[in-house]
Amino acid sequence: MITSLEMRAIEINSEALGVPTLLLMENAGRSVKDEIIKKIGDVKGKSVYVFVGHGGKGGDGLVCARHLAGEGANVNVILLGENKHKDALFNQSAIQEMDYTIKLLEIKDIDYLKPVEADILVDAMLGTGFRGKPREPFRTAIKVFNESMGFKVSIDVPSGIDSDTGDAPGDYVKPDLVVTFHDIKTGLLKHNFTVVVDKIGIPPEAEIFVGPGDLLTNIRKREMKSKKGAGGRVLIIGGSKTYSGAPSLSGLAALKTGADLVYVASPEDTASIIASYSPDLITIKLKGKNINPNNLDELKPWIDKVNSIVIGPGMGLSDETIEASKIIVNYMKEKGKFAVIDADALKAIRGEKLYQNFIITPHAGEFKIFFGIDVLEDPIQRINQVIEKAKECNCTVLLKGYFDVISDGKKFKLNKTGNPGMTVGGTGDTLTGIVATLLAQGLSTFNAASIGVFINSLAGSLVYAKEGNHILSTEIINEIPNVLQDPIESFKKKPYTRVLN
Repeated sequence: MITSLEMRAIEINSEALGVPTLLLMENAGRSVKDEIIKKIGDVKGKSVYVFVGHGGKGGDGLVCARHLAGEGANVNVILLGENKHKDALFNQSAIQEMDYTIKLLEIKDIDYLKPVEADILVDAMLGTGFRGKPREPFRTAIKVFNESMGFKVSIDVPSGIDSDTGDAPGDYVKPDLVVTFHDIKTGLLKHNFTVVVDKIGIPPEAEIFVGPGDLLTNIRKREMKSKKGAGGRVLIIGGSKTYSGAPSLSGLAALKTGADLVYVASPEDTASIIASYSPDLITIKLKGKNINPNNLDELKPWIDKVNSIVIGPGMGLSDETIEASKIIVNYMKEKGKFAVIDADALKAIRGEKLYQNFIITPHAGEFKIFFGIDVLEDPIQRINQVIEKAKECNCTVLLKGYFDVISDGKKFKLNKTGNPGMTVGGTGDTLTGIVATLLAQGLSTFNAASIGVFINSLAGSLVYAKEGNHILSTEIINEIPNVLQDPIESFKKKPYTRVLN
């Protein structure tokens, strides 16, 4: 099963991988023609009416019309309004030149819509993006389609039905056959339609690898009337006498990802240093030289008020900090908070059963410390290992490496947009800040981890394209907005593609 957003994401990813949506549309339209012939046989001389709406589904219908005409059918195309989809317009131009074999009728007045008698009727009106009740001219067109005589075929989902929920509060097409693409849409399961699923050339990698489509369909632009806090409140718990940079990098990355308020809680002397790095970071000065168990009472009101938390960057592993890590994590678990656990905190709580709102972000060494086993070299075995361990710890695992593996114990994603320069210190800290912000903005742990590592790695690749191996983590932070603003163009600029084997 697949949702409309998931389908849109893999279509964008497919194009980013070099398989354009125009080709997918061509394959979709042709597959509908093939399924019609399988059902009713030779279409030569048969009358066909294709009801064409807006968007990609309309384009699929135009391709189907062209192929049916090529098989000798007498094709009529009914255009229901202006289509602005670039691939659909490309195919409409071809149809307009086929005035010998295809009759084209543009509907400008719904009074011209009347039931017809035909051998085949194709519903290419409202697609997977449709919600609610059909408006004119589609409301009348759906009624006319249903009242017409002939073998009725719906492309992808019957017009008028919500492809995700199956709801149909208004009129909807009642087809004899639904030809859907790549995977069955969740809403179709609510009905007893005859459904066939056809593959249209989407590479499996479009679903397996995180790509621009995942980002574009999960991170939405902020509304004009947004208030302070709409971008999320993030708390970073970390830092020590030696390491003041790590929590600062997490905090600055969080801000660049779009968090509205970022608090950094560190031992008082370290917090004073962090405050001098940027006035944009709000520092919480904890009592003591190291983070210690007594700090929990100081942290509780901050933990309670934020949307997500990072714990671990630069904390160190003193005895009192190890003990503090455990009780802070337990408190976050009790409160049901979303959190990213990394670095020293991850080492401090090794082997513990966690919680479904937590993400851990180990590299191979930290993975061994936390789970007690080495990371497997074989890619397939490594993926299965991460899935198993995510299920075991009841959290989302983001295993960093030559290629990154993300799993919530049920599904997995891979990321390979990084580069050799990202071995520099601090890139894991920028990652935690990005992931925590996505959590604070309402993404699931799985999506926050997979899209977060994609953003971090792609920002690093933009730096690598300019600087080679001479990367600074602060430079990665500066590229985060460019990735968020235009992930497709950023993806095109990555200097090279890694291979798994």
